[in-house]
Amino acid sequence: MLDPKVFKAYDVRGLYPHELDEEGAYAIGRAYVEQFRPRRMAVGRDMRLSSPSMATEAIRGASEAGAEVLDIGLVGTEMLYFAVGELGLDGGIAVTASHNPKEYTGMKIVRGGALPVGGESGLLDVRDRALALLHVPEGQAPGQVSAYDVWPAYVERVLSFVDVSAIRALRVVVDAANGMAGAMLPPVLERLPVEAVRCYFEPDGSFPNHEPNPLLPENREFIVERTTSEGADFGVAFDGDADRCFFVDDTGEFVPGDFVTALLAESILAKREPGAKVIYDVRASWAVREAIERAGGVALINRVGHAYIKHRMREEGAVFGGEVSGHYYFREFSQADSGVVPFLLMLELVSHRGQKLSEILRPLRERYFLTGELNTPVPDVALKLQQLEEQFRDEGEVSHLDGISVDGEDWHFNVRPSNTEPLLRLNLEARSEERMEQKREEVLDVIRS
Repeated sequence: MLDPKVFKAYDVRGLYPHELDEEGAYAIGRAYVEQFRPRRMAVGRDMRLSSPSMATEAIRGASEAGAEVLDIGLVGTEMLYFAVGELGLDGGIAVTASHNPKEYTGMKIVRGGALPVGGESGLLDVRDRALALLHVPEGQAPGQVSAYDVWPAYVERVLSFVDVSAIRALRVVVDAANGMAGAMLPPVLERLPVEAVRCYFEPDGSFPNHEPNPLLPENREFIVERTTSEGADFGVAFDGDADRCFFVDDTGEFVPGDFVTALLAESILAKREPGAKVIYDVRASWAVREAIERAGGVALINRVGHAYIKHRMREEGAVFGGEVSGHYYFREFSQADSGVVPFLLMLELVSHRGQKLSEILRPLRERYFLTGELNTPVPDVALKLQQLEEQFRDEGEVSHLDGISVDGEDWHFNVRPSNTEPLLRLNLEARSEERMEQKREEVLDVIRS
């Protein structure tokens, strides 16, 4: 089964087995190789119940189209990116549905250098080939399939981002959500002096405790409660394939992704390369740009989405990139996103500053007032964007990098359409809470009218 709608803007994702099954996985693996002609590639998989059989068929499809395939087994998505970049492979496939509920399966696909294959970079061509189920040309010899252990090199690489001797014996609560973080973190944690309260570390694709999507408030209730009850220095929650992590401070308050980006940017610029370029997305708080510039870096705004951020990082030679959604990208990690590296950097940062995380964040929380992302279904996306521009163009500088952004004197907003649904996503910020609430209602009134 291969429903065309499983091909999304950035990856492949659908219900198993009604929208995507093993037959579809075989077709995608084969179509990918026929489209991009990788000589050597890697395939890894997450802990979902369908992933072993899905990966087996993706490997078979790829090898029967002529590629040599390294089967790297049960890994987090960032480990697939690492393997492709580190081993100089021509591409790879991670069989994962990321943070989606247990009923889903999917794939994240990359070319050489761990560059993502998305809707604008070949994924639709893969879709068309897979749906046509093109046959392997006569005489095509199957490529060799061999197992490869990427774990030791991966652990060394992520630890290379921090000075382990500078990390104090912090107490941290870690919610792996029965996802890949439960497999990935133990060999890292055993090298650190921290006391980690390990929660839901057993990889289990049925997700018996809660869905592995920490962006939803109901999935954060556990980490908030546990961090405060344990008296921890902070808490961290990972999504299903562990390429994103989300923080709560010592008081149990959620830390927005833009504040994390600001803190990590300052830390990386100070340690690695003062004056370097840092990429951030159009939704982000002014805190990000101001932190980068204060640390001597060059702040570059970009449209949302990992394909666009990774491309811009290569183009600019940027040392770091961060998105509001919890994706953090590192030049020394094939310009790819990682969930484990930000966790390590946060341990180092809190150790170095010698303050509670809530104290480190206080200057940001007292100066920048954010709505978070507010989603509203609308019947006509283009018409609404036009109405917003007409209503607010006299209040600040207008840009169309991604949806519409208006930058005023003491407030700004971005409204962008969803890639998959007829809805608009609003992110707004002001210099005071009252101003934020006032402008939020004004903008929402236009969107909802």
